Amino acid sequence: MSSNIKSIDLRGIPCPLNFVRCSLALESLRAQDNLQVDLDRGEPEEMVLSGLRNQGHVVKIVYQDDSYIRLLVSIGA
Repeated sequence: MSSNIKSIDLRGIPCPLNFVRCSLALESLRAQDNLQVDLDRGEPEEMVLSGLRNQGHVVKIVYQDDSYIRLLVSIGA
């Protein structure tokens, strides 16, 4: 089976709501799917990156500029 990428834009969403929305979105994915997440730089970036990695997910930064960052999240084991 091929993987799908689900995308969510959480720019402008405050902490910890952005992390909660990421976690809920990941729950709806199959093991081979990925989640693309757009986040504001700063605290949202730090909180979501560390939180997802602590849950065992693989998180890659695929784009970043001064205002936002784009992550690609693969479901962890």
